[in-house]
Amino acid sequence: MKALATLLLSLSLPGSPVIPPLQSPVDRTVIRQSRRGGRWYFAQNGHAVYCFGPVKVVPQPQGGIQRVATFCQGTKPMVPLMD
Repeated sequence: MKALATLLLSLSLPGSPVIPPLQSPVDRTVIRQSRRGGRWYFAQNGHAVYCFGPVKVVPQPQGGIQRVATFCQGTKPMVPLMD
């Protein structure tokens, strides 16, 4: 009983150690890997994409050329860019 009273008293005294609140774990490796050496681009569909490769110019089947970003996050290896 004395130990419990001493514990409660020590927590209420000024200058006693304060236990910081617990934070949810964040996987920082995912954040670091997703931003290693790439750049944000504005895609033709209106979305921002993060790509690691160079911007290339590719010919279109109906004629003309199209700027594309290469090695982008997600499922597409090339994303057409807004001019």
